[in-house]
Amino acid sequence: MARREPRPPTKTILKRISVFLLLLTLYAVTSAMVTIVARTPGSFSIFGATINYSTLTGILTSLANTFIIFLVVFFRKPGFYTTLAILMIQFPVILVGFIKMQSTRTLPGIFTNLFTIIAIIVIFLNNQRIEKYQRRIREQAVTDELTGLSNRFAISERMEFLKKEGERFAFVSIDLNNFTSINDTMGHETGSKVLIEVANRWKELAASRKTKTVDYVARLGGDEYAILIRKYASPLDIMETLTAYEAELERKITIDDCDLFLTASYGYAEYPADIDDIDTLLVNADIALHEVKRQGGINRVLHFTPDLVKAERKLEVERKLRATLDNDAMCFNLQPQYDISHKLRGFEILARMKDSDGSFISPVEFIPVAEKAGLIDKLDIQVFKKAACFMSEKIKNAGADITLSTNISVRHLMKNNFIDEIKEVIEVSGIPADHLEIEITESIMIDSAEKALQRIDEIRKLGIMVAIDDFGTGYSSLSYLNKLPANLLKIDKSFIDVMNSTESAKKYVAAIISIGHILNLEVISEGVETPDQLETLQNIGCDYIQGYIWGKPLSPEDAEKLVTV
Repeated sequence: MARREPRPPTKTILKRISVFLLLLTLYAVTSAMVTIVARTPGSFSIFGATINYSTLTGILTSLANTFIIFLVVFFRKPGFYTTLAILMIQFPVILVGFIKMQSTRTLPGIFTNLFTIIAIIVIFLNNQRIEKYQRRIREQAVTDELTGLSNRFAISERMEFLKKEGERFAFVSIDLNNFTSINDTMGHETGSKVLIEVANRWKELAASRKTKTVDYVARLGGDEYAILIRKYASPLDIMETLTAYEAELERKITIDDCDLFLTASYGYAEYPADIDDIDTLLVNADIALHEVKRQGGINRVLHFTPDLVKAERKLEVERKLRATLDNDAMCFNLQPQYDISHKLRGFEILARMKDSDGSFISPVEFIPVAEKAGLIDKLDIQVFKKAACFMSEKIKNAGADITLSTNISVRHLMKNNFIDEIKEVIEVSGIPADHLEIEITESIMIDSAEKALQRIDEIRKLGIMVAIDDFGTGYSSLSYLNKLPANLLKIDKSFIDVMNSTESAKKYVAAIISIGHILNLEVISEGVETPDQLETLQNIGCDYIQGYIWGKPLSPEDAEKLVTV
């Protein structure tokens, strides 16, 4: 596949032509003025000095030659040949004038033209040498050394050019499947020969124009290739083109008398249909490619869709979460809880996870990922243990009656070794069990009410308090609630948000508080953020408050200050 430099944009071409014609015009005007001034008798005065008009010819001649040299400098070959033709035409005219008129005035013109011709030849030859060197340097910069294909820089540059031209195209990211096994078993030299053969096949296919599209093949590095597809009518044309490249790749490859069979994975994104930014386009094609690899061969070719970004992000978060848990690097915040008179009751433990750059990944992202990946148990206990160890000494030193509350998933709670894990937290941290509280959701009663009640009873026997979290949002049953040996009822933020919107909403929250009190449970409202919410909860008898109005989630160090005040 012959690589051609992108054609400059039409506006750039028109601008260059305009400058070229301007320089020619300026040269013609100044040359004409030389003749006029040379024939103009008389003189003029500047600062008292008398100057003959004829003396201006040297200045104008130099100016004219400057314009003509600019043509050579800025326009290379076209400028050189145009300039040379003009000067060569002028030279015999001046020479004939000298011989015929026997005038020595034309001698400077003859030598000026001669020296200008020499100057432009030197400039042109020097430009040619520089251009040759620049072409060689550029060729190295845009060419993959092993295969001779364009490299990542070249294909990115071409896409930027197509973007400026307003042309649509598809970028295809390609990865050879299981190529590392060839390097491992047959050596890197054989692997290089395979990469060259793949490049040659695809290069020939692109040059043959057998596909319905215009294709540009590049090697990005290693066993990664890319194809830029243009001039397609529909996504079906893209798929047909990629099928042709698949067929070329999957033909038997014989290297050193050894037959090899290759396949590849293809992910692509379209400009501007999918995204109008080139860097993001490359990322999106890679996301589609990674999804193909993840599926394990279900699809060979995949078009990028926005849903893949979410899937890719979840996989990324899962990888980071696993690494964080393996390194025992989970963090935590502590959100204060107060009684209705603003006396500190304790804190709820909130899991936090840092990214590699030091920023925090939102719990909205990593908690669902942890649940789906089966990591929530490890996350729960790691954060609980860290917070308990941190707060234990603070509670003892301050002599404070502080409750440390943590949310435990239903899946974790029902594990056979859950109680052993909690005992280990108490033993390692040294925190008294009666300063701990475990929050569970009422959905625990759905799967196995009998086992759930048994497990909660085991928790209570350790001296740990139990809170029913998010009450009213899930499996609400007064009969089960009456059986649960809990200490605290927690009203979900969604009810607090709308509590003052209608009278019925306010009565609903009041009813939950009444039910809690009837069942000998204390009641805490979470997500309290405004003075009117606080006032309503005080009026309807809520026992405890948790929310931004009295306390945002705090770092452990800031939480410590509240305990030691």
